[in-house]
Amino acid sequence: MTDCLLIMTSLPDQDTARSLAHKLLEEKLAACINVMPPMTSIYQWKGEVCEDSEYLLLIKTRQACYAQVETLIRAHHPYQLPEIIATGISHGLPDYLGWIEESTQE
Repeated sequence: MTDCLLIMTSLPDQDTARSLAHKLLEEKLAACINVMPPMTSIYQWKGEVCEDSEYLLLIKTRQACYAQVETLIRAHHPYQLPEIIATGISHGLPDYLGWIEESTQE
C-alpha cells in the first residue's frame, strides 16, 4: 500500500467541478484531478428515487491531505450531502506515485 489516495466527488455542472478542481490544486491538496464527462446518477434521496446528470472528480492526493481535501470540498460543494469517497492506491507506476507525493503539500 502506498501513501497515495484517490478521492471521488460528484458535482452538478462542469463549471462547479472545474472551479473545485482548481481550488484543490492551488492549495496543493492534489497532484492531478480528472473532471469526467457527464454521467447519470440514480440515487435515493429523502424517500424518492432521483436521477441527475453529474460530473465526477477523480482527485489524486496523499492520505495526509485527506482531512483538508474533505474540508475544502464541503466548503465549496453545492450539495447538502456531497459524495466524498476515498480509496487507497495499493499499486501504481512508482514514478507517478512519487510525483503525487512531491506535488502535494506536506
